[in-house]
Amino acid sequence: MRIALINENSQAAKNAIIEAALKKVVEPMGFEVRNYGMYTAEDEAQLTYVQNGILAAVLLNSGAADFVVTGCGTGEGAMLALNSFPGVICGHVANPLDAYTFAQINDGNAIAIPFALGFGWGGDLNLEYIFEKLFSEPFGGGYPKERVVPEQRNKKILDSVRASAFRPLADILRDLDPELVKGAFAGPRFKELFFADCKDPEMADLVKELS
Repeated sequence: MRIALINENSQAAKNAIIEAALKKVVEPMGFEVRNYGMYTAEDEAQLTYVQNGILAAVLLNSGAADFVVTGCGTGEGAMLALNSFPGVICGHVANPLDAYTFAQINDGNAIAIPFALGFGWGGDLNLEYIFEKLFSEPFGGGYPKERVVPEQRNKKILDSVRASAFRPLADILRDLDPELVKGAFAGPRFKELFFADCKDPEMADLVKELS
């Protein structure tokens, strides 16, 4: 699994802490982490949580990432932004129980963490515990386990509803403010990471067109 980490501007100063906690948990599992920034609060390329949604959608729909870890101060804005795009199912995760139940019941591909809420002493440990429970088992296994059949059925229904509700991502991105989209791809390592991992040539061409 390839996991992308994205930080918006209000919580960019925590990027190194989040990356360290994520890598500590998932690298021993054989997973890869791609850090798309922001890396510091002073980065020239300033990402908003809306741009996190654009970036996450492109990464997931192109196959450049299998899962996205992101967030904002409350986690709500990032969750709403990511869920505004096709191919993205993002959960709001504040603690390890949220992480486990989202993975097992909702079988999504992104989480939004409230990085400004309760992030004091032990904040790094809470992140580690979140990532441990999130990736502790294959997604979609159900919780409680006897509920797996109806939960998997509901997930398939949700997927079909979302498929009917969204337009193609390329059409959406072309209709957005060009500067908003361009800014989502402006990180110093975006091109290096994205084009190395992208599995969809058409999406790669679209990103070149819009960036």
